[in-house]
Amino acid sequence: MENKIELYTVSVYTENNIGLLNRISAIFQRRHVNIESISSSVSEIEGVSRWTILISVTEKQIKKIIGQIEKQVEVIKAYYHLDEDTIYQESCLFKVASDLLFEEREIQNIIKESNANIVTVNKDFFVLEKSGRKKEIETLYEELKPYGIMQFVRSGRIAVTKQPMEISKSLEAIQ
Repeated sequence: MENKIELYTVSVYTENNIGLLNRISAIFQRRHVNIESISSSVSEIEGVSRWTILISVTEKQIKKIIGQIEKQVEVIKAYYHLDEDTIYQESCLFKVASDLLFEEREIQNIIKESNANIVTVNKDFFVLEKSGRKKEIETLYEELKPYGIMQFVRSGRIAVTKQPMEISKSLEAIQ
């Protein structure tokens, strides 16, 4: 099964240093691996950033990539997980012409059925927010597309593991 391509969520705990993103993206570039999404934020550990990277590779490739990522001085630890090992979401915003919200009953039904939230409404446009799985967001996009989407943006995947991450315990021991 080492040659089967699967979707992996990579969690990278790092110091927050300039240039690290370039070096890590170069690891993927050298291996001709496309990054499907990347998100960065603070982590549960003070002073430590967490990157969540989504890629499709074989198990053999992911092991090599994790090894290369961990060789970067600013990287504290990197992990990889399959979808069944994580709880994950994406988030998006849609900007749509305001008159549709009031004139097209179908738009109101789409919003309600998709569990999207109206973030703001003004005379020219309204903004919807939707959090969920990639497929849910794609479905909402396709449903709104005929009405004219003025702007659309989607975040990368964010994820937490179902099992405890040992990184917090490891760093507490060092501090």
